[in-house]
Amino acid sequence: MAGSVVRNGYNKAAEAYLQGRDQFKNDRYLERLTPLLEPEATILDLGCGPGRPIDRYLVDRGFQVIGLDISEKQIELARANVPEGAFAVKDIGRLRAGEYRVDAVVSFYTIFHLPRGSHARLFRTIGTFLPKGGFILVTMGSSEWEGQESDFHGVTMWWSHYGPEKNSTIIRNAGFRIILDEIDESGGERHQVVLAQKDAPAVSSQRSTKKGPGG
Repeated sequence: MAGSVVRNGYNKAAEAYLQGRDQFKNDRYLERLTPLLEPEATILDLGCGPGRPIDRYLVDRGFQVIGLDISEKQIELARANVPEGAFAVKDIGRLRAGEYRVDAVVSFYTIFHLPRGSHARLFRTIGTFLPKGGFILVTMGSSEWEGQESDFHGVTMWWSHYGPEKNSTIIRNAGFRIILDEIDESGGERHQVVLAQKDAPAVSSQRSTKKGPGG
């Protein structure tokens, strides 16, 4: 149910969302991440949306980008906006351990569209995509809430998130060392932004990592 609300909403609001996307100023966070990466590193963008501005920024700086989004229309736009990237329609809530091998994972304004009870498992899965020392840069909810809104760029949308303290605990428990953890208020909204480095595999994810493709 929640997944279909999110998919349908972003399909219908794709153009409006793209026009309003630049109200959130993410460059300063990307500028913290990119110097930590090797040239031409591969970055997985979970919930890539229309590919702008995040994936365009990364590709223009020489990185390889893989983008996933639940919305078919968003992926259509991403392929047009960033033809150098590799984009696919995918529900990130169904990612499997070891499914990707990348140097970093980014996710802006996406994880809180998944049921919050699944967030811990998602971060453990993300950890299996990265080498030790790999990085994540994600936005999370700035307060605890679950529900839907009837007018998100003219459509119904659904969110589910914890507050910053629990979000940070989930990330640390998945085997990440937090480098940056702050509340961003650009665009007139509040989001938690976390930059973290894979420090050691989470104990609960070691078995899954071994079973994953290429693991």
